[in-house]
Amino acid sequence: MEKPKIVVIVGPTASGKSTAALELAQHFGAEIINADSMQVYKYMDIGTAKPSPEERRLVRHHLIDILYPDEEFSAALFRGEARQTIAEVSAQGKKAMVVGGTGLYIKALTSGLIRGGEVDPFIRSRLQAEAQAKGREHIYRRLEEVDPATAVRLHPHDTYRIIRALEVYERIGRPISALRQRHLFQEEPYHTLKIGLKLERGGLYQRIDARVDEMIRQGLREEVRHLLEMGYASPLKAMQSLGYKQMTAHLEGEYDLAEAIRRIKRDTKRYAKRQITWFKADTKIHWVAYPQERDAVFRMIEGFLRN
Repeated sequence: MEKPKIVVIVGPTASGKSTAALELAQHFGAEIINADSMQVYKYMDIGTAKPSPEERRLVRHHLIDILYPDEEFSAALFRGEARQTIAEVSAQGKKAMVVGGTGLYIKALTSGLIRGGEVDPFIRSRLQAEAQAKGREHIYRRLEEVDPATAVRLHPHDTYRIIRALEVYERIGRPISALRQRHLFQEEPYHTLKIGLKLERGGLYQRIDARVDEMIRQGLREEVRHLLEMGYASPLKAMQSLGYKQMTAHLEGEYDLAEAIRRIKRDTKRYAKRQITWFKADTKIHWVAYPQERDAVFRMIEGFLRN
């Protein structure tokens, strides 16, 4: 069977992905598949910048509000759900447009996942506790001993990826670098056009500040309070995400609202920098300024879907 064609819209947070995708999906008659790791959760609307009910009436969106905040989600689960959804959309003769800023989800969908690299929550929890007790330098030195090829690729302060590499090593007894070398991420289940939205750094940061201010105006504080009242406690992974973590700390008396807002803006900018670094490593992404280059994007997609 011929591989389906999908259009993928990526970029850092607040770069305008949702707005661009809505316009493009309407023009090309596409349905949107969410690739944001937080928009899958119910009750978490404001802090995730989830598409509004009106926007979801204009264009059908998939993989939004599919889980409760205390349920686990992962790149592997996303890959399975997204592939099934793309198959269903394609079977109806419609086009699928994958939209989001979670780079690992995009990679899992379009290039596959490393076999043997599944998450082990017990090992991960123990390694996180070790890192907290002994410091990130300690676990980085551990990684240098068992997987020097991965250690040299990672910043010593990149605790998340260091723990991930150690977790894989402890679980299967082989370094993650060896798994990557064997896999090479060469699965190609789709004909894919990847479009990245670029913004000058200062402009992006201004948009982040404005977005956070708007979230506060819309009631982020009340949304987080409601989640806590429903029993979704701060240790949950979903409640440790951007905006929710800082607002929870404020509501629990750790600091005032102004400090919570400052931290949300700071941490969102740091996250955007990590997203840009991730996506820049993908040479198949066509970077555009949108809406300034709207006509060029339309022509690019039209050519891709026609050929």
